[in-house]
Amino acid sequence: MSKYSSGKIRENFSELLNQVAYGKERVVVTRRGKQVAALIPMDDLALLEKMENKTDIDDARKGIADAKKQGAVSWDSIKKERRHK
Repeated sequence: MSKYSSGKIRENFSELLNQVAYGKERVVVTRRGKQVAALIPMDDLALLEKMENKTDIDDARKGIADAKKQGAVSWDSIKKERRHK
């Protein structure tokens, strides 16, 4: 994985974009020495999104199971409780 300052990214954007898109390289963008962003191949992004979707589905299933186990709270009771704080 390569690291480049934002200035170097600007100067060499086309070349770096080709390295990412066709060479499947990951590029970390730095600003004032701190890592602030990354350029990644589309396949990596697709995998990341699949992992996030699976996590969201797992969290939703856990929430549903918890609600069934503990009982759901009505929206009206939540609003009423918030007004009294």
